[in-house]
Order: sequence, then structure tokens, then C-alpha cells
Amino acid sequence: MATLGEADADASANSPAPVVPSKRPWDQDVAEDPNTGTIKAEKVEAGDIDTPHMTLSESNPRSRDGVARVKKEFLIATAWSRRGEDMVLNDDAAEASRHGKQDEDGGSKGKKNRGQNKNRTFGVWKEEKTLCATRMLSPEFSPKECKFGDKCKFEHDLRKYLERKEGDLSTFDGDCPIWEAHVTCPAGWKCRFAGSHSKEVEREDGRSELVLLKDEAEDEERKRIAEASGYVVDELGLVNIVSTEAKFQLSRNQFKMPKSDQRQRQENRASYTEPPFLPSEKRRIYYGPETPVLAPLTTQGNLPFRRVCVSLGAQVTWSEMAMGRELLHGQPSEWALIKAHTSELSPPRFFPSEDRTNSVVEGYDNAKDSKFGVQIAANKPWLAMKATEVLTALCPHIRAIDLNCGCPIETVCRTGAGSALLEHPAKLEQALHGMNLVSNEVPVTAKLRMGWKKNDPNAEKLIKRLVLGGYEAMEKGAGPSGVAAITLHGRDKPQRYTKAADWSYIAECSAMINRLQKDSDAVADTAGELDDRYKPNGGKVYFVGNGDCYSQVDYYDHIKNAKVDSVMVARGALVKPWIFEEIETNQYLDKSASERLEYIKKFVQYGLETWGSDQLGVNTTRRFLLEWLSFSCRYVPIGILEYLPPKINERPPAFKGRDELETLLSSGNYKDWIKISEMFLGPPPPGFEFKPKHKSNSYDVEG
Repeated sequence: MATLGEADADASANSPAPVVPSKRPWDQDVAEDPNTGTIKAEKVEAGDIDTPHMTLSESNPRSRDGVARVKKEFLIATAWSRRGEDMVLNDDAAEASRHGKQDEDGGSKGKKNRGQNKNRTFGVWKEEKTLCATRMLSPEFSPKECKFGDKCKFEHDLRKYLERKEGDLSTFDGDCPIWEAHVTCPAGWKCRFAGSHSKEVEREDGRSELVLLKDEAEDEERKRIAEASGYVVDELGLVNIVSTEAKFQLSRNQFKMPKSDQRQRQENRASYTEPPFLPSEKRRIYYGPETPVLAPLTTQGNLPFRRVCVSLGAQVTWSEMAMGRELLHGQPSEWALIKAHTSELSPPRFFPSEDRTNSVVEGYDNAKDSKFGVQIAANKPWLAMKATEVLTALCPHIRAIDLNCGCPIETVCRTGAGSALLEHPAKLEQALHGMNLVSNEVPVTAKLRMGWKKNDPNAEKLIKRLVLGGYEAMEKGAGPSGVAAITLHGRDKPQRYTKAADWSYIAECSAMINRLQKDSDAVADTAGELDDRYKPNGGKVYFVGNGDCYSQVDYYDHIKNAKVDSVMVARGALVKPWIFEEIETNQYLDKSASERLEYIKKFVQYGLETWGSDQLGVNTTRRFLLEWLSFSCRYVPIGILEYLPPKINERPPAFKGRDELETLLSSGNYKDWIKISEMFLGPPPPGFEFKPKHKSNSYDVEG
């Protein structure tokens, strides 16, 4: 890990293990000067700052025009020198982009390279004739029987397939990264590194047979560890894997959901044969300054990226937003979003204090907590309820289930889901209440935006309703929604990701939720004193803020001044996933280009484990890597900035890095992203295509 002004040539040798500061960073004063926008030097630990350009003093001017100030020696004069001004970055890519094409160009007509590339395609990467599944993991002379026989349309002759197959990749020194990590490779003969875990052996009859290598002792040891840990895991350490049979039952409407069906038929909890878990009886969770949260990021928040962030210090992770209706239809692509890795099952960081000032709820057991939660979207209360029941029935490793009430995409909102729920408080409350009734011991949470209309926030009223219960629910004696935590994104729906997040409004809501929990029976619009049985977490509803967190300075400023329990990081993690490491160590980390490349390598390794090491898996990994690089290229190295702290919405002029690799990693041209992918995945096949989301990344001159 390099400090400011240093360029580390070997990331693996010089990156120390994460350390916990002796003095907790949230107890320190970190505040931005309202007049200059700078951070006072005595109020923040910024690492080993030895560069005069980076003095953190009030005399340093900060940009007011949205341009990041880069040191003069790194500027390059080109026709496109003000790259930040020409790049239109509509960041809906970070929220629900795969659920439909975007509805707004985000740019002015008549200008080149503005707006978005709608209806993107990524080509076809199928093999001409792929190997039959009965041959994929079998020795050449003893394959499994194919039930289709001669009518099977796939290849049965292993040697013919290998002759026709794309050659083995030479990256990773020619060794299969999945085999190296797990001593097994599910892709078998289809793996692009198959030569590293196969051999040709001479049989007694003189024939040569192709066989796959297998370490049976290692396989048994892996099973033993899995059984001892209590995790139901596959051979690559993944959990929440739903069987094909269960998905088939869902697709045929044959999967039993007794709790939801009973709830729809009966209005009273008293009518239940089996009483549901009350909010006070559910598993308790914890959010604190030591638990930075990785936001649910559609497309980019995939399992490999979450694993990278967890390795760098993310303490809470969320699945990509899953659509409730598709889950109930057994859609395999939607259920794939619910898979998690065993690294996400470890408990979040937890520092209990003797005076309990960190609001640790009574009865919280950190050993039973985990990092991974699932976010769903639904436009009907019954849909949210049924999706929740199915999730808790089929996926045992879920920390909490979150209802998305903030997605701003029109294709989602038009159905009544996402931000559209902000306009229907009673429906929103009913959905959360129903989710709580069927989720067993799994807590239920909600993620909101400030409001549906421009400059007309209503999140404060919604939060009040969710904590105390609205009039309709209280009149029926149903109790409040029972949410264990609420996350607020400091923008309204029309803003999407434009303008800065409104942390002053988040602070107002935080103050209100604290008042409500201290004196809930004094609030006028409740039907009476709140029953303790309906209070989650022993009466503590956690409140998390979200929006524009791009450094440890932002993080601890929000903890201190907005009084939130924790902060959710979204685009900041996409641009620099080591933001979680910065939060943990409370200092700026000037990552060298070689260190950043190591994170890309790690993503590729995890991607091959997730999507497979065959031709399809390699190019699926490539596609999602390119999606991530479209964000990470925005990172401006700390060492070439004139002033700190960096701001997420500032764009730099054209600049060169401190070495060629750093310049390449900072390129905004998608052709350079493909070059980076080739370092680990080889050249893309003829059928592979990648259109960047933003037209501004399609310019012809390579960066």
C-alpha cells in the first residue's frame, strides 16, 4: 500500500494487512470548511503526505466549476483537454440499468459523443458445436450416457471437440485460476485452461486416454470443512444456490407459499395457525461507524465485485436488485443474483464499547450476524410478501431483505416499483408489514429516496410512518411495519444522480428518527403507545445515509455531522473499491497502478469462478470487467491532485499518469479497457462486441 508520493511496484509484496486505528476515527473531528471547501490539516489523518501541492490548509482554493485540479506536470494539451466537461456521466448504470433501456439521453442534441448508447448488445460468443454435458467432466473412454443418443446436437467426440475448440489461454501462466484455488474446475474439458488440469495416459491395451486431474483428498477435506461450518456450499464456496427443481416449481406456480396465501385470505394475525415472528423476535442486526456498507448496484454489484470489496474492508454487502416477479417465475438469471460467497457470511466488524455509546442493541450476537443481504423490487404488497417467503425458504444465508423504494429508472417506476412507492405510503407500509410476517427470523429493511417530485421531499413523513405505523395499519391493530433499518439516498427521483446529495436533509431525517425512538408515544398521529413486540432490534431502527461518499473524510463527516449510524457507498466503491480500506485506516491511500491492476486480476479470478472458465464464462467475465472499468477509469490518482479531499462529481482535464500503466488505467476510451481485459483473458473472439454505456467513451483517439 503506497502512501502519497510513492509508486509501489509490487502490490502483493507491499500491501499490509488491514489495521484498526488505536483511536476510533469517528471520534475525531473531520469537517469541511463551508467557505473554502477544504479540510483542515489538524482534523484529518491523510497518510504520509510529503507533497507541498497537497497541503490541507484553508488557504488552498477549491474548484467551484466541477473540475478536479491536477498538477501541471501531468496535464496534456489535446483537442479534448477538458475531458470532464465533455463526458456526460449519467450514472443510472449503477441502479437498475439491466432492467430496461434508459429513457433520457442525458445530453444535448447536435453534440457528438453525448448521452447514452441505448439498446447495447454484446455479441454472440457461442462455440460452433459445443461439447455435450455428459462428456464435459468425464474421461475420454468412460463418458456418462447421453439420454438423447445419436439425436444429441452436441459434440460427443472429445478429441474432435478439442481440435476445434479455441486454444488454451496463456494468461495466469497458463494455469487455471479456479483449479489453483479449489483443486477442481467445473468447466472440465470446456475450460480455456483445460491443459493445466488434464493429461494423456497410456492404458494397458496401448491406447492413450485423455483424463482430467482430480484431487479426491482435497475434495473430501473441503466437504468436511463445509459440514463443520454449517454452510451448505458448492465446490467453489458459493451459497444460496437454488435447485433447478425449485425454479421449475416456481415457473409452474407449484411452489407452496402457505404464509403468504394465508395472509392474503385473512386480515388478522390472530387467525394464523402458526403465529409469525414479530419484529422483536427476529434476528438482530447492527450498523455502526465501523460497518461501511456497499450499496446494491445493479450490473456492477455482481458477486466478483462484492468479493473484491469484502477483501478490502466492506462490512455489509447487498445483492443486485432482484425483481420480485421474476423470482416468483423461477427466472434463473434473477436467482443467480442471490448467490453469495462464504466470505460474505462472516460477521461485520464490531467494536462494543463499555459505556454502550455506539447504540449496540441488547441481545445482538455478532457471531450470528453476516454481511450479505438481498434487495428486491416489487410493485404490489402481495408480490413483495411472496418473494420474501420464497427467499427465506430457499436461501438460508441472508442477513436481511431490503425493499427498493428508490430506483429512479422509468421502466421500473412505470410498473409501480422503485421510487414510485414513495407516492403510495400506505402501499409501501403494507408491503413491508407483509414481508415481516413471512420472513421468519430474517429482518426486513427499506431503501428510500428523498421523494418522488422535484424539490418536494417526503421521506421524513415516510420514515415517521414506517417507524411508528400509519393510521390505516394502527386502526386495524396490525402494528407498524417493523423495519429494522432504513437507508436514505439524499436525492429525489427526478435528480437521478445529478447534483450533489443533500446530506442536510439526511441529517434532518436522522435527528427525527432518533427523536421518534426516544419518545414514540408522544407523537400525535399514532393510535396509541407503540407495543414493544413491534419494535425491531430492541427498539432501535438503524438509519443509514447514502450519496456521494468518496473518501474517508466524507464518511466520517457524515457519521459525525449527519448523525447516521453508517454510510452506504455506491459510485465511490466502483471508482475506487479501496475506499473501504481508507475508511478502516482513516487515511488517503495513493494506490499505484500495479496495485490497481492486482484488483482487476482478482476480479477476473472471481469472475471465472462465478461465470465459468469456458468460452462463455471468459467473455461474460470480460463484459462485466469492462462495465466496471467504465467507472474505475474515472479515478484520478491522489498523487497527481493539487488539493484534497477529492470529490466524486469533479472531472479532471486530460492528464497522463505517473507511468504508462497508470495512464492506461485512466483512459476513458473503451478500446483501452479491452486492452486491459486482454492482459488476463486474452483477445476477445470475433463475435464479441462491447458498446460503452456512455457515448463519450467511444471517441476514436485512444487514451
